[in-house]
Amino acid sequence: MSPSAPFRFPGATAVLTGAASGIGEHLARGLAARGTHLVLLDRDAAGLDGVAASIRERHPQVRLRTVVVDLAELSSLPAVAERVLAEHPRIDLLVNNAGVALGGRFDQVSAEEFDWVMDVNFRAPVALTRLFLPALLRAPGGHLVNVSSLFGLVAPPGQVAYSSSKFALRGFTEGLRHELAGRVGVTVVHPGGVRTRIAESARRPATVPEDRARADRESFAALLGYPPERAAAEILGSVEKRRGRLLVAPTAVLPAALARLLPGSYWPVLRALTPVLQAVPRGFPGRRRRA
Repeated sequence: MSPSAPFRFPGATAVLTGAASGIGEHLARGLAARGTHLVLLDRDAAGLDGVAASIRERHPQVRLRTVVVDLAELSSLPAVAERVLAEHPRIDLLVNNAGVALGGRFDQVSAEEFDWVMDVNFRAPVALTRLFLPALLRAPGGHLVNVSSLFGLVAPPGQVAYSSSKFALRGFTEGLRHELAGRVGVTVVHPGGVRTRIAESARRPATVPEDRARADRESFAALLGYPPERAAAEILGSVEKRRGRLLVAPTAVLPAALARLLPGSYWPVLRALTPVLQAVPRGFPGRRRRA
């Protein structure tokens, strides 16, 4: 199987980060249903155990390994990869899905807080890609997925740290896709308003009052209505078809178009359209875009 042929899920082995909830949980369930063996990573031990137990009950034929790890601890990742590869020398699919959020203006965010976002959202995926790439290259038809964000396409005020990490991940993934063409398939994913815990779990900068942070989280959460199971299904469909880029949900499609049409002045228009995006029916299907 070559990277240009459809990805074959049955019997493959996937490494997936952020598997304890949200899109990651549904990716794990979707992969298991397709007969893919799993190595699931997350810092939430209880959530990860719950997902793993459910998958083992429903898909006993799937080999499943869980690893509790905080991706912010970059120095721990080589040992994690070494253990995984010792048990699973063949890795067919790597999905860097885990991410964290941090609200607040640039002048409100400390250097340490900024670096924490960059570590989890960008440096950890880069490190894991470096560690698992030799295995992906050895696997016939290996594939890499990096989950960026709508905020890897547009950069709103109050999200400088998060947008920086997601723009960086987008650039890394697109460049890598060109370098690995013909050897490993590469997909960058830009979810819009997918219903996950990212808003409620977003970290508050020490300089931002809790009531202000709560209001920002509630405003952001109003955009999160797209079902995570549908997002996961679209991602796996893009892997199967070797798509280079995927936009998930209408709340990603429209801003992406505006950013292309008005690269220097999209934000006032997008801000004015925010109520429209919040009113989009939650089950409205997103559009998929190839690179």
